[in-house]
Amino acid sequence: MKPLFFSFMLAAITLTVSCGGGSLDSETNTERPLVLVNAGPDKVANEQTSVSLEAQAVGQSEALSYRWTSIPAITITQENADSGLASFVSPVVTSPQIYTFTAIVTDAQGNRGTDEQVITINPVNALPLAVIDAPVFEGLPSLTYPAGESIVLEGSNSDDTDPPANQDPIAQYAWQQTAGQPALANVSTQGNSLAFITPILDEANTITLSLLVTDQEGGQHSQSITLNIQSAGQTLPKVDAGVSHQVFSGESILLTGNASTNIAASRPLTIEWLNDSQLTPIIDDRQALQTFAIAPLTSAPEDITFTLRVTDMQNNQVEDSLTVTVLPLPIQPLNDSGVIQQATATGIFSTHQNLYPGQDGQRGQDIIHAHNLSAKAGRGDQGFDFTRLDAIGDEVDDPSQPWRCVRDNITGLIWEAKSAPATGDLHDNQHTYSWFQEENNGGFEGDGVGVNTMCSLTNCNTSAYIAQVNTQGLCNFRDWRLPTHEELMSIVHFGKTDGIQIDTTYFPNTTALLAPPVWYWTRESSADGISGIGAQNAWAIDFSSGNDNFLGKSTPARIRLVRAGR
Repeated sequence: MKPLFFSFMLAAITLTVSCGGGSLDSETNTERPLVLVNAGPDKVANEQTSVSLEAQAVGQSEALSYRWTSIPAITITQENADSGLASFVSPVVTSPQIYTFTAIVTDAQGNRGTDEQVITINPVNALPLAVIDAPVFEGLPSLTYPAGESIVLEGSNSDDTDPPANQDPIAQYAWQQTAGQPALANVSTQGNSLAFITPILDEANTITLSLLVTDQEGGQHSQSITLNIQSAGQTLPKVDAGVSHQVFSGESILLTGNASTNIAASRPLTIEWLNDSQLTPIIDDRQALQTFAIAPLTSAPEDITFTLRVTDMQNNQVEDSLTVTVLPLPIQPLNDSGVIQQATATGIFSTHQNLYPGQDGQRGQDIIHAHNLSAKAGRGDQGFDFTRLDAIGDEVDDPSQPWRCVRDNITGLIWEAKSAPATGDLHDNQHTYSWFQEENNGGFEGDGVGVNTMCSLTNCNTSAYIAQVNTQGLCNFRDWRLPTHEELMSIVHFGKTDGIQIDTTYFPNTTALLAPPVWYWTRESSADGISGIGAQNAWAIDFSSGNDNFLGKSTPARIRLVRAGR
């Protein structure tokens, strides 16, 4: 800023230098500006404050125009150009910053004068706020924890109200233990959280921890917290009885408990499973964490509460419960799979595998039958329920008597029984047929001639076989047909391990003397293999493996006819 003296009178300025726009000082003969400006003295201001600017000037006219600029550039508010008053809001800075403001004044004749004011903007740092958030341990007062417990204190909610733009509010976290049994050995103390294990002592104790946070401008703040730690004898075991769920009567209830203690002197733990039901479900091993119960028979949904009680060597006792809703036996229109084995990551077993829940071998009609709680109209392996029928459709209970058909008492379907190989009769299991169907065939009827097939008919195809069986009236019925994919799959016994995937007591001669695969036709064409003249393939099921696949309709395969159903 240049000093300005207003002791002269405007009228006294009479000498004008035409080339320079000024006048000569009588004592020094130096050129004097025609517009004299005073921007004000240099000064200091704090960040984020309103700072006023005030310039004064005299020129060759009373009317003057004022304008302010700055280096570096900043937004300046000036309401009236006829006045030297203006203002600006000082920016956020992290160190002192110098701004040079220039007042530019122009009189009515176009003469112009300037002056500068230097303003230093200093940072004003609001201190950060350290915040420690401690977890709440279920069943204990606030800030009270068991011995030997993993604890995480959070400092991430610490904050700073005036952080520099695009920077994290907190630049540094520093944790420290200030009192109590040392607990931070080999623990990182520089992050926004602190993870450690509470001391294990014979007596209850306290530990005090502090958090010091530093913001981006060097400001600091700290907070302390004192934790109450239980003695080893007061620290209870941790118990989890598992998740509440639903089962049907006769299914397995998996009791998969967990129990542990941080205190070596409290081990071993004693386990006991209890239940509150008058139905008294049978628990396989009440003293094992991993066990199972058999859901009792109910006529309406009923809740059973199972309680896992754990006692440690210091006579501390803890319980946790789960509720199992037992539903009445389901009425199923479809068979179960026949599987009661259970798998793990290492193999397949005939025993319960509690660590691998939700398996087929734990639910459904097969396991209900294995628990002797299923009621059958007939007989059959696992959950299957079959009845033999003789040549006129009457039930045959004596297995030594001949039968020609099998009724599935679950699905209501009646199935053709195959004859032993090489008998040469119509139902011989060695006979094969091509797929041929005049309707619902996917646009292609199939192969009516039956090349490479073998049977006792002139044309060995599915339609010819169906017609002949209905003409004879097998088991006194004349509405035999090919099964759907779902129907044929319903009698596959996936629990068999001998390479014959069906209950051979009721369905003998299914794969006898036949090399696998042993395909049986369904009535359904396959979308795979569509050509310009329609579906070239149809679905079939291999009863030596239980697999399904689509075959070309000219492929020789076997037939097991079905009728009725629900």
